[in-house]
Amino acid sequence: MRWVLLLASLSLAWAQDPVVSRALDYLSREVPGWKKKNGCFSCHNNGDAARALMAGGRRDALGETLAWLEKPEAWDHQQADAEFRDKDLARVQFAFALAEAVERGVLARGRALTEAAAMLAKMQSAEGGWTVDKDANVGSPATYGSALATYAVIRVLRAAGGHEERVRRAETWLAGLKASTTPDLAAKVLALRRAEDVTKLQAMQNPDGGWGPYRASPSEVFDTALAMLALPAAAERGRAWLVKNQLPDGGWEGTTRPSGNISYAQHMSTTGWATLALLQTGR
Repeated sequence: MRWVLLLASLSLAWAQDPVVSRALDYLSREVPGWKKKNGCFSCHNNGDAARALMAGGRRDALGETLAWLEKPEAWDHQQADAEFRDKDLARVQFAFALAEAVERGVLARGRALTEAAAMLAKMQSAEGGWTVDKDANVGSPATYGSALATYAVIRVLRAAGGHEERVRRAETWLAGLKASTTPDLAAKVLALRRAEDVTKLQAMQNPDGGWGPYRASPSEVFDTALAMLALPAAAERGRAWLVKNQLPDGGWEGTTRPSGNISYAQHMSTTGWATLALLQTGR
């Protein structure tokens, strides 16, 4: 219990940073706003962005989101059916947010997490990972990619308990993954903490302090945030790059694949990841 209280107090202290405060203010408006406007719960607002609000202690903006996360049986049955909605990806992102809420003491550990973990366990591939966005060359904020999705599921299974063999198979799959992109390498570091992956990820940092999807590619917000979360001890220049690139409203430009496109989903998930990175690498 003491570590939960410590996390909460640290998050609230870091939130006094004006950059983080602007981001949390923005997310506090946008996260509940999606449901009110569209009549459904989204992976981007109620998944990644909600996780950032949990980390920042903004539970007041999460009422409907938390109630939704505690109903895994409803995740496949939205009130509104988006044309390109991926149910498997939605399960991963909602379960990830649920696990974050439980880890931070925002929600109690119980039936919802157990059922969410069991749901994801059935989706594990024969090789050991979780396959989402399989046609993409590099993961994006709203679609993750298989390496980041596998790390997210590992977090869920660990939080729920009782899935040690599946976690072992997932870690074996990640260990054998030949990662050449920032999202894949960051996922490996977050899950496994292998020195060789840490070194590779550190070497991909650009002179401006950020990370791009590939070595020497222009820095992007999502890649920088992921690398910072994986390498908190080397995140100072990354923080400076994120601060410099924050938008006036408190969010960040959405990282898209290919870059330069406009997507509200990617914008919200990107902002969620960036806010998490600033919170978790704060002084």
